[in-house]
Amino acid sequence: MSQFDSNKDYYAVLGVDKDASRVEIDRSYKRMAAKHHPDLGGSEENMKLLNEAYEVLKNARVRRDYDAVRRPAARATATGYVRVSTPTARDVGVFGHCLSAGLCLLAGLFLLLLLRLHWIWFLWPLAILAVFVVAFGVLLARSAMVKVNQSLPATNRFKRHTRIQEVAFWLVIITSCFGLYFLMSLDVTR
Repeated sequence: MSQFDSNKDYYAVLGVDKDASRVEIDRSYKRMAAKHHPDLGGSEENMKLLNEAYEVLKNARVRRDYDAVRRPAARATATGYVRVSTPTARDVGVFGHCLSAGLCLLAGLFLLLLLRLHWIWFLWPLAILAVFVVAFGVLLARSAMVKVNQSLPATNRFKRHTRIQEVAFWLVIITSCFGLYFLMSLDVTR
């Protein structure tokens, strides 16, 4: 779509800033389209306006032309949309993935060991919850491993060996589960 209306503020329609990235525009469009789709109770006019705004802003050349000719005054009230002041969610990065996996694993293992070492077996629902927290931590740890691998430069020799990384990861998990089982089955009576 090479035609656009320079009187409309497409950034306000999508609820993004003028310097929003393509990923932010895509996320915002999907969120707004799910909210205003005619099949889900939204109006057809709002959906057409969203599609028009997305078509202009997703194409870098058309967006540059639009930015060059558009008026600086915001027209959010004329379109019926209110500009969102907070940006869309950003990627948490490698550190966030590793931190969330570590905290989940630590919390689950702490609960399991607390229940076992203090003989609080009447709280078996808490033990089930702890097992689920540890399992979720394992899934987060795998996600962190994939994210670390993606963040490596293309010249890194470890980046090519994803199968070896997967096998090593699951071997560590299986060995840790066996060690945890062994620790939990020890007789701790004095």
